[in-house]
Amino acid sequence: MIPISPGRSRRVALAGAVCALLVTGTALTGCSEDPNEGTNGVGRLSADQIQDRAQKAAGSVAAVRLHGTVVTSGRTYTLDMRLKEDGGIGSVTTKGETFRLVRVDDQLYLKAGASFWGHEDGKDDGKADAAAAGKLAEKYVKVPQGDPSYKKFIGFTDKDVLLGGLLTLHGKLATDGHHEQSGVRTIRVTGDEGSGGTLDVSLEGKPYPVRLVRAGKAGTLTFSSWGTDFPVEKPAKDDTLDYGQQLPAS
Repeated sequence: MIPISPGRSRRVALAGAVCALLVTGTALTGCSEDPNEGTNGVGRLSADQIQDRAQKAAGSVAAVRLHGTVVTSGRTYTLDMRLKEDGGIGSVTTKGETFRLVRVDDQLYLKAGASFWGHEDGKDDGKADAAAAGKLAEKYVKVPQGDPSYKKFIGFTDKDVLLGGLLTLHGKLATDGHHEQSGVRTIRVTGDEGSGGTLDVSLEGKPYPVRLVRAGKAGTLTFSSWGTDFPVEKPAKDDTLDYGQQLPAS
């Protein structure tokens, strides 16, 4: 048996620790460990293949939760939505106003604060309307399909529409090392070195998207609960108001 000095043991241990850190970081330099060992293997694929696998995995399950921000037309929306094929529930916040949404098939229900219902084109319509707005704020209002608010909010509740417009990076794709997001090991794909967005894809189980940074600083979203079903039902009758053909604040 060849004796091993304490100094050498410490050096070996330190080298192992450094390798472990690099495995969960962005590169492997001089380490024998394979960062893809024990994973689903997508880390060994090209960036284009990884994005394709992630898109197919996302489309293969019926439910997902997403939360984070989306910037569109200069406005920031903060989302916390659970989506599936036949409906969605959650909230959308913008400019300090929070909208609670429930979609069951094609029927959309919206609950908003009194300030949303109490103003038309930014003008206060008086005490009577303020009182009416207070009552509306206590209810889920069924949104007519021809109303501008329906078109504005329905996309936030549609899994295929929302993910279809989000999970594509722009520009030349490349991988950007192994990372960890919310305790999940990931492989990161970038578009045009990050300016076209970045997508972290799970290395555990199916290659689901885990985190997306959109191109052009257009928001960051985290995905979870892939394939986890949840109940989505119409709001209780006592908590619902069918306003009619047009919403007052459309």
